[in-house]
Amino acid sequence: MQTTLKTDVTFEGTGLHSGEAVRVVLHPAPANTGVVFRRTDVAGRPTLRADFRDVIVSPLNTRLSNADGVTVSTIEHLMAAFAGCGVHNVLVDIDGPEVPILDGSAASFVRGIVEAGLTRLSAPLQAIEILGEVSVSDGGATATLSPATTLQIDFEIEFSDAAIGRQKKTLNMANGAFVRELCDSRTFCRSADVDAMRAKGLALGGTVENAVVVDGADVLTPGGLRHADEAVRHKMLDALGDLYTAGAPIIGRYTGSRAGHAMTNKLLRALFAQPDAWRFVRCDAKIAARLPGVGVSMADLDAVA
Repeated sequence: MQTTLKTDVTFEGTGLHSGEAVRVVLHPAPANTGVVFRRTDVAGRPTLRADFRDVIVSPLNTRLSNADGVTVSTIEHLMAAFAGCGVHNVLVDIDGPEVPILDGSAASFVRGIVEAGLTRLSAPLQAIEILGEVSVSDGGATATLSPATTLQIDFEIEFSDAAIGRQKKTLNMANGAFVRELCDSRTFCRSADVDAMRAKGLALGGTVENAVVVDGADVLTPGGLRHADEAVRHKMLDALGDLYTAGAPIIGRYTGSRAGHAMTNKLLRALFAQPDAWRFVRCDAKIAARLPGVGVSMADLDAVA
């Protein structure tokens, strides 16, 4: 069955790149709504569907744009929370151009969703089953979707900074793994890149309190890392959120090597351009039990380090 929230959930914070204060309110929504954003600060309160076809390609975040050019950016952490908690239908009111960064992870979004609880709706849930391998590449980065019985994410990164270096992780995302393993992993950047981003009008709301900042072998963020491999875990978090712009849970294996937001969007476009590589399947109890958000509880969140 499809789900929605039992009650409204509110978040307030600052946009990572815009530096603007923003308020987000999640509302329950009827079956077959999907994830819809509504800009309450813009005349007419225009809406934007969380659809990969409406994503503006960016290496730094995932940004939606509608036909009138109204945008909502940095949706990936919130989308990961929806996917990882099994939220299928939700209306997201937002009074600014960018989802707040909060602590740089999805943990606060997850906590709000889990505390609110979910309502099952009397409508069947469909998932996207991967039938054949689809792969895209750009320079040294690759991203692939291939058949599997659950959503699995396999990610590898490599940075010259010794604080990150080469990291690789594989997770079966079923049954709360996102909440327990990934949701508290924060966005990260190199100290050398911060000034360059701000010179371009980006990362205006970024601080060492809402991102892991590294400089060579040093972690400049107070308190250090939450996980020794926090960087690759965060890349997996981003991938889950970006994959959810497919419009339904995916049953398949995502393999990313040095991939980012733009690469995952390119992969979804390639997937849906190949009708024989995927199909919709109706989720019976057996299939539903293998989806990321099924069975998530406060105990999963309490298990987060």
